[in-house]
Amino acid sequence: MTTANINSKVVMALRERTGLGMMDCKAALIEAGGDAKLAEERLREKLKGKMDTRTDRVAGEGCIAIAVSGKKAAIIEVRAETDFTARNPEFRAMAAELAKAAVAGAVGAAVKTDAMQKQLDEVRIRTGENLSFGGGQVVEGDSFAQYIHHDGKKAGLIVYSGTIENDTGVGICQHIVAADPAPIAVDEHGIPAAMLAEKRAEAVAEAKASGKPEQIAEKMAEGKLRKFFEEVTLLGQKYVRDDKKAIKELLAPDAKIHQFVRMMVGQH
Repeated sequence: MTTANINSKVVMALRERTGLGMMDCKAALIEAGGDAKLAEERLREKLKGKMDTRTDRVAGEGCIAIAVSGKKAAIIEVRAETDFTARNPEFRAMAAELAKAAVAGAVGAAVKTDAMQKQLDEVRIRTGENLSFGGGQVVEGDSFAQYIHHDGKKAGLIVYSGTIENDTGVGICQHIVAADPAPIAVDEHGIPAAMLAEKRAEAVAEAKASGKPEQIAEKMAEGKLRKFFEEVTLLGQKYVRDDKKAIKELLAPDAKIHQFVRMMVGQH
């Protein structure tokens, strides 16, 4: 088929579907004998192959997306090469769709499906960048609160039961994102056993080295551990919005935080 026989409206429609230039779309239509569907399939196959050769390029930017569905929630990371693409509304919308797809999966590490990869490939072709699924987590519980920072690069999610007002829930998620040091567990019961044993041994050794009697040294060690819990557990930390209160003081008597997830682009 010649160039003269290619309808400009068909070329424009193909351009809108693929995001490619007019000349590329016209050439594909000529090669496909005017068959728009075949031209689109060949373009996507050709360009996907081209993009697959670029996967060694560092995807150091990206955004976080969260989706909630019933008793499950998903928090995921989608990576891009440039901040320009990471801030693009199409990229953000695609990330939101991937989160919705992820929440349908099993609880635990978020799994990328073939359908999710296809959505990634669509945007990869249009942006010309190495985009990738950076992983994430699917959690389960009664209720959820969430916060995504305005730059999209960091987010917090909590799983809770009982009553937590929306503003309080968002505030706790903001705390999870902003706290320094970042919390490592909801409370002392969630601290890894090996870490807890190490900290306890250090505290006892330090107390004994001071020359105090063993009974007093043990009490001193317990005091140091309590200080450690206040520094690294979510419930023990001072609230970033009001450092006169610990996070646990924000909760109603019936409220309980069961789990939290803190995610930052490129840091999990």
